[in-house]
Amino acid sequence: MMDDLRSLYQEVIIDHSRSPRNFGPLDAANRSAEGVNPLCGDELTLNCYVDDADIIRDIRFIGRGCAISLASASIMTEMLKGMTKQEAESIFKQFHATVTGANAGPSADIGKLEVLSGVREFPTRVKCATLAWHTAIAAINDDTKTVTTE
Repeated sequence: MMDDLRSLYQEVIIDHSRSPRNFGPLDAANRSAEGVNPLCGDELTLNCYVDDADIIRDIRFIGRGCAISLASASIMTEMLKGMTKQEAESIFKQFHATVTGANAGPSADIGKLEVLSGVREFPTRVKCATLAWHTAIAAINDDTKTVTTE
């Protein structure tokens, strides 16, 4: 059973890395941030449109990276559309706690992001999984400093 779940998770990661959703420029963006993971070579630019009510109306990314980094960015952009800044920050905290193993009890409900939960077994890969999130939070909060995992 556990092997079937791992296999399914790997398939989802491969699918999102080969055909990332919301990949490409966003001409209507009013917020942007760049992120880099020097250890793995992941680089991305995240663009979003946040309306006056702090709702993320659209979010896209461009860049290159490992399968985990691209899959995380792809799944994240699907999830964040329509969320408020506060909801985005909350889901990021839950996701970060899950992938770092900081959750002492049962895992929080992080939806599709659960496919990335296995990275907690590989500490260097946590940076790959969280780079897009750190970059998105910077963009949403209009922080223009380059985000780095180091």
